Amino acid sequence: MNRLFKQLRAMLVKDKHRTITVANNFRDLVLQKNPTAKLTAAVVTSVGVTVLIVGARHTHWLQPWEFGAYDHMVRLRPPDKIDNRLLVVTVTEEDIQKWGNPLPSATINKLLTKLESYQPRIIGLNIYRPGEKNLGVGVVNKDNTIGVCKFSSLKTSEIAPPSSLPEYNIGFNDLIPDSSDRTVRRALLFGESTDQNCSTEYSFAALLSISYLEKQGIKHDFENDNWVLGDKVIPRLQEKPGSYENLNLRGYQILLNYRHPDFLARQVKLTQVLNNQINPDWVKDKLVIIGNTASSLDRGISTPYSAMPNQPGGTPGVLIQAQIVSNILSTVLDNKPQIWYWSNFAEIGWIWLWALVGGTVAWRLRNPLMFLVAGGTSLGVLLGICYFLFLQAGWVPVVPPAMALVITGVGVIAYSAYRTEIETRIIIVQVEKQQEAIAQLSALLKEPTRIPEIQLHAGVADTPQRNTGDFLLSGRYQITRVLGSGGFGSTYIAKDTQRPGSPVCVVKQLMPARRDTRFMQVARRLFDAEAEILLVLGKHPQIPDLLAYFEENNEFYLVEEYVKGNMLSRELSASDFQSEAYVIEMLKSVLQVLKFVHEHRVIHRDIKPENIIRNSLDNKLVLIDFGAVKKMQPPSNETELATVAIGTRGYAAPEQLAGHPRLSSDIYALGMIGIQALTGIPPHDLPINPNTGNVEWRQYVTVSDKLANILDKMVCYHFNERYQSASEVLDDLSKLINLY
Repeated sequence: MNRLFKQLRAMLVKDKHRTITVANNFRDLVLQKNPTAKLTAAVVTSVGVTVLIVGARHTHWLQPWEFGAYDHMVRLRPPDKIDNRLLVVTVTEEDIQKWGNPLPSATINKLLTKLESYQPRIIGLNIYRPGEKNLGVGVVNKDNTIGVCKFSSLKTSEIAPPSSLPEYNIGFNDLIPDSSDRTVRRALLFGESTDQNCSTEYSFAALLSISYLEKQGIKHDFENDNWVLGDKVIPRLQEKPGSYENLNLRGYQILLNYRHPDFLARQVKLTQVLNNQINPDWVKDKLVIIGNTASSLDRGISTPYSAMPNQPGGTPGVLIQAQIVSNILSTVLDNKPQIWYWSNFAEIGWIWLWALVGGTVAWRLRNPLMFLVAGGTSLGVLLGICYFLFLQAGWVPVVPPAMALVITGVGVIAYSAYRTEIETRIIIVQVEKQQEAIAQLSALLKEPTRIPEIQLHAGVADTPQRNTGDFLLSGRYQITRVLGSGGFGSTYIAKDTQRPGSPVCVVKQLMPARRDTRFMQVARRLFDAEAEILLVLGKHPQIPDLLAYFEENNEFYLVEEYVKGNMLSRELSASDFQSEAYVIEMLKSVLQVLKFVHEHRVIHRDIKPENIIRNSLDNKLVLIDFGAVKKMQPPSNETELATVAIGTRGYAAPEQLAGHPRLSSDIYALGMIGIQALTGIPPHDLPINPNTGNVEWRQYVTVSDKLANILDKMVCYHFNERYQSASEVLDDLSKLINLY
């Protein structure tokens, strides 16, 4: 707390003459309410969180969550129509029990011959028959049959192809599951091998697709290191695809755009084909793939669909080969896009964008419950965008931006709460000093004194040329216009000549009632405490910034932000009755400010139409002229109890006039303004009920009972029957807003 207090005070540096000179960070003070300045804080936080999230990605820490989100979106997609170009002949447990394991060559040859008689476009045999010489006996056109082999790896040896099929009709059927969860999300279409027997560069699926498309007049080629089929390009994975980090990109890999397993292709059993139990049209001109689905032969491998309750935990390799073939054919013949993704820099920008969203939303709301709602909505928007792009085959990060949004938002909320707590503690200290100084000043003002009256001292309004002889107040503020003046102080429009462009500001002169040492010491403490409070409260967009404060020639000065606009008193003329909608909106606007002020345990003490300005830039109401510092001035004729109380007759609450203001005293004053707006009658002209002490005003205007009840509760004579906080009034007003 002490550190923050010193930082706040460092903005204003006092010299030996007790003149406060604005420090070099004056610009930050002026811009602290500017949305751009607030955005800067959110940007800094969002950048830090983005760096943290990107670093976590590079360590693979987020990869399981990102893959989980990807798989979930795959499962959520509406299924495509079944691919009628394919037919899958499965070798099931029943088949191997009937025909044996491994399948005899005669059985496979009979199957190939039977299928060939149905005139398929191409047949793929995804069953290992290493070195077999009799495969395809009886088949008229062996060029129409594609066989498989398998590359060697660290754990397994190569599996040779059948020697009876030509070398150009052999493709490898290796799959590349992700090492983190052994799930297949990519397909290897082309690769190089140093194996002696399985040396083909073409994958089984790529070779089947090429053969199928060539018979349709579509040739394949490589252009600029990309595989081209007809006029369609099947781009290879490059850089860091999607959520992958440090991926081995050897060979020609693509992201596999799955079909739903239930809508992949027609499936028939080996025995059904051999027993003539299938329709020949299911085979004619089709791409037929033969392979094992028996769990004893192929336990399968995980896919994004494996987590579905109605799907097996492992998908047989033949069905994954069918997925790859269908993916390629759908791209070339159906214009179905391949899975695409953004560059690494674009993904970082995407993460930072949502971190900035979280930070900005949190900075504007600064309320955990409201951020929970707004943050949840933002997350819903993020998920919706990601899912929509995924339906267009775009894989953009989901988990990292979601984490960035939440972490940044929570961080800003926590920091905001911490700063508010520290600032509130500081203000509480200053309020205690303020109360002590007010009590002492009240006692001193009651004491008889021979000190000359303050009226003997000339003010700036009368002698604009000060002792320095340079027409400048404190050597920098050039008075250009007098806004108002009295015997005990004046308010001026001035130019700050020590800032670029000489920006306009408001200078308030406060002349203490006496100049004796005791009085000045107490008045000085009150002035400093009030200034420290205003320094913090000025962060609210509807309270003017305190730019500087200083003392010169035993007179005190506040330099504040200039708010261009008209006082609310000009809108509340006696001849003009305001509508209920106007009053509700006015109350709501000022209550939002009071909510902020009261959260810092500060009482305004002098709320009246003259101290509320409608800003001409944004039409918002601005609360000015906090009243505690006025206690250093002598009594005013406006109130009989001014020596004890601060406030304006008619607007000041009874307990405030008795010298015991409370937070609800400000609510009383605002309620009186609301009644004045409805009736057109100044508060001090309204009758008082002698029995209750409450103001009687309803007979002067027709108003809804709901609004009238709210105003009556705001201006109750007894403070304990009044609203105790601005939030309570706002809650009741919110129920009326939709009615107008």
